[in-house]
Amino acid sequence: MSKIALLFLLVFAGGIIAALFYSGSAAFVLYQLVYFLNPDDRWWSAQIPGLSYSFIASVLMLVVLGVNYKDLSTKSSWSSQAFFKYLALLVLFFYVAKLWAIAPALHDKFSFIYLKLAIIIFVAYKLIDSEAALKASSWAYLIGCTYVGYLATSIGRNSGDRLDGLALPDGSDVNGVAAALVPAGVLLLYYAWMGNKKTRLICFLFGAFVANGLVLFNSRGAFLGVVASCGLFLFYMMFSKYRQKGQRGLAIFIIFVGISGAVYVTDDLFWQRMSTLENPSEPGSGSHRVLFWVTTFDMLEDHPLGMGVYGYNMLSPLYLTREEREGVEYKTVHSIWFQALSEVGWHGLIVFLLMLLSLYRGSKKAKKFVLAERQYQRYFHLLALECALIGYLVTSTFINQFRAEVLYWMLLFLAIGVKVYYLSPSSVSDRSTTGGVCGPPKVSVGSRGQGSK
Repeated sequence: MSKIALLFLLVFAGGIIAALFYSGSAAFVLYQLVYFLNPDDRWWSAQIPGLSYSFIASVLMLVVLGVNYKDLSTKSSWSSQAFFKYLALLVLFFYVAKLWAIAPALHDKFSFIYLKLAIIIFVAYKLIDSEAALKASSWAYLIGCTYVGYLATSIGRNSGDRLDGLALPDGSDVNGVAAALVPAGVLLLYYAWMGNKKTRLICFLFGAFVANGLVLFNSRGAFLGVVASCGLFLFYMMFSKYRQKGQRGLAIFIIFVGISGAVYVTDDLFWQRMSTLENPSEPGSGSHRVLFWVTTFDMLEDHPLGMGVYGYNMLSPLYLTREEREGVEYKTVHSIWFQALSEVGWHGLIVFLLMLLSLYRGSKKAKKFVLAERQYQRYFHLLALECALIGYLVTSTFINQFRAEVLYWMLLFLAIGVKVYYLSPSSVSDRSTTGGVCGPPKVSVGSRGQGSK
């Protein structure tokens, strides 16, 4: 048995034990690691038992929640944030849309996948009930991104100027995998800025693999997402009046190291592809995607409630010439916003936007609260979570990621940040307050109450 196969089995067994005996949040951490390790699609999968590890991790989450539901609900009520109401509405919209979906069989399949994703998000919100659990989940995500970056480094470019063939369990292509890595940049910036020397060293090591992976994937959308998210957070690192003594100097050092690392890992092929962003009229610049976007409105004139999953693809030959489709039979819309519009109509897109707005408002209140309490580290943590989500949305503006797993993780992380820092701040501690199945949870009810809005 290879070392990585043995390590996976040890991690998997350890995650189950931790979820049962220490903290229920470990079940979601395990789910995250299984998602990125993706054992079914790795060369070492033949050396481990042929089990559905993701399914086992999901069931483990449900079991832990079921045993501790009463105590967890005291601190983590779904009704305390409108985010969950909007998410439930989106699930409902997907199932109702089957009535008029262009490809009902495909729509039904992906609606069920979206339902399972929503359940995972609902359950994870209950399980992650402390600042420590939130950070553990963030680090699980960063470890997963680093592993993907390591795989990309091992494979190298195998399809012209980019790497192809590396996938995640939700079936994302290379652009989707690159999008999944984008939020890691700003989260690593935050931990490097706020952490000790050991943490900074780990962040620089993780950052090297993530950055190299992004260069090899050579996704222009991911490049824009990294620039937007990291650029915004760097601005606050440098100029925010809430930074602490010595943090500006540290920020300058981190920026210098980051730029030096970027110069080292990037090459001519990367910058050649990114240079097409300067002139949208050039062939291969991606400007043709605007045509795909506006074609959505033409389709909606005939299908005002949306076309369902893959409906745009199926109808594309009727609305786009073969030349406009770049020689392929079916074309996708290439944007999260227009994907939402095409799959679940105007009502679905509006609910998705309301979901984002509700999280923004909640995060704004949470930042105001922690600043009043002079908890500046938590302020920057919320800011980093916001920037991570912004980076993913910027990237997804150019690719279909409306039902992508990592998108909803970023939404979840921000919702949990609002919960532990604002809605129930007294539950924040240096460790998770939730016991496992075999250990009683220690409950600490938030002073703001779960009815806070």
